[in-house]
Amino acid sequence: MKIGLIKECKFPVDKRVIMTPYQCKLFKHKFPQIELVVQSSEYRCFTDEEYMLSGTDIVNDVSDCDILFGVKEVPLELLLYGKTYFFFSHTIKMQPYNRNLLSCMLDLKVKMIDYEVLKNNGKRLLGFGRYAGVVGCYNGILTYGKRTQLFNLKPAYLCADRKELESELKKVNLGNSKIIVTGNGRVGKGALEIIKLLAIKEVSKADFKNNKYDVPVYVHLDFSDYNVRIDGSTFLSNDFFSNPKLFRSTFMDYASCADILIAGHYYAQGSPYLFTREDVKSTLFNIRTVADISCDINGPVASTIRSSTIQNPIYGYNPVTETEDEFDKDSVISVMAVDNLPCELPKDSSEDFGSQMLNEIFPLLFNCNDSDVIKGATICDNGDLTSDFEYLRDFLEQIK
Repeated sequence: MKIGLIKECKFPVDKRVIMTPYQCKLFKHKFPQIELVVQSSEYRCFTDEEYMLSGTDIVNDVSDCDILFGVKEVPLELLLYGKTYFFFSHTIKMQPYNRNLLSCMLDLKVKMIDYEVLKNNGKRLLGFGRYAGVVGCYNGILTYGKRTQLFNLKPAYLCADRKELESELKKVNLGNSKIIVTGNGRVGKGALEIIKLLAIKEVSKADFKNNKYDVPVYVHLDFSDYNVRIDGSTFLSNDFFSNPKLFRSTFMDYASCADILIAGHYYAQGSPYLFTREDVKSTLFNIRTVADISCDINGPVASTIRSSTIQNPIYGYNPVTETEDEFDKDSVISVMAVDNLPCELPKDSSEDFGSQMLNEIFPLLFNCNDSDVIKGATICDNGDLTSDFEYLRDFLEQIK
């Protein structure tokens, strides 16, 4: 079998890779029966020369490979007939902007395995969420510094790597600010890595709501901490997942005494919004810096009215007019809502992703003849949708 790591061709260009040069070297030792090549790219965060020094062949043509691995969606004109692909297809939620991609993959009899759906017992096996959390939290602190003019951090995308990013944290002065971090998945845990590097004191939920401090403090909230049953009965996680409309948010209990929100929470269709536009209008809403790592537009974080960019990560949300405004006005909320955060530290996020591929995915792909994990993530094969993704049929028919 021959596999290829393809160049990223979607615009704007993504510098991330599936494996670093060193990981390619490890791959060859771990799977000597598999031939590995890397498609030449001038944009990748690791150069062609670095891959060649690791003993990996650089090629221009990958048409003789059996399986092709990328990060972002492959442009329609570059899809190869009958090949097996791994990438983030962004089709499983019926995203209209990728309907033609899914249709094209069926026409070309492509076998498509989506990283997002690689799961074991319902738990995702890999993703870039950790570095979305790391960079998102850093950007949230950067935003607070710009808003208050207490300090000025170098943008994450201008840092050579995570080591340089961490060295920037020495400049941070958070005063006696109170910070909320939401989420207990990869994103939330990634955000906490930055919080802990800053040595910010963690306090209990009750103390966060009731006490004042002379130093910066944070509280870590999961969805069960700010959602309650409308009828007052006991909160049960399974009940929340199955019947989210029976719940309401109590997030205002925390928003009334916080300065910064780092949002990396779980949200599903029908769940209560973290806070609404009406909540933000309240004089009780105290938060003035929001880093919305999840970045759902016009969704559970009411101040997120658009995504922002890596080069221009901050905008202001005016609660009164419900429109964009200058981010540093007293009455305006400073919003950081970059939707491709791991791209700001491409080397580190690629290394993290590659480690997951080596340890979790490649063994299933090459050492198991019939992996249920791989099957469950296969969206289409041989010109048709697989049974688990039959629900996309009507979505496809809308093209006609």
